Amino acid sequence: MFPISNGMNPQWKNLINSLKKKGVLKTPNIISAFEKIDRKDFVIDEYKNSAYIDEALPIGEGQTISQPYTVAFMLELLQPKSGNKILDIGSGSGWQTALLAEIVGKHGKVYSIEIIPELCKFGKENISKYNFIEKSLPAGRQGIVECFHQSAENGLPEKAPLDGIIAAAALDEKVPEQWFNQLKTGGRLVAPIRNSVWLFIKTDNEKFEQHEYAGFAFVPFV
Repeated sequence: MFPISNGMNPQWKNLINSLKKKGVLKTPNIISAFEKIDRKDFVIDEYKNSAYIDEALPIGEGQTISQPYTVAFMLELLQPKSGNKILDIGSGSGWQTALLAEIVGKHGKVYSIEIIPELCKFGKENISKYNFIEKSLPAGRQGIVECFHQSAENGLPEKAPLDGIIAAAALDEKVPEQWFNQLKTGGRLVAPIRNSVWLFIKTDNEKFEQHEYAGFAFVPFV
């Protein structure tokens, strides 16, 4: 919705094309968000020259901005759509939050939670570059993103029911029950547990369809 510049960096375009060729980036609205939300705008100065490498990069406080492959993979599992309400847990640099905001658009909402104060500030500053947060918009215009500096252990019950929940840090054993309870029927929850990404889909009978995808590495959930 709010690209910073008119042209896409050629290196970023090449990485996006590589993710498409690998089959990990395939849904049009997710591809479009990747094209409009430049990862370099969410990387600390020390690593700006590495922004278009398909690797996780440090952002301070022992945390990272996730590998583009991993972000694309998890967003494809989440399948966010225009108008959705999404909870982004462990928002860190704000990159994934901004991608989600671009996808859900002005009729949707993204709630980001980050417990580390320095990263909450860093993420908000980065997201504001794209005018997704209300205070950076003209008077009377509602923002797409709301940021919360708090623990995500209990989710965000006051914003339920949600269309989707996505977490960026690895849980030790299981997903908190509160996260499941805050999903709409048909809603999707994507979260790492140890070295696997899990997809949970809430079915009509309030049960969950589950899928595991192994072979990933994440910073631990705090």
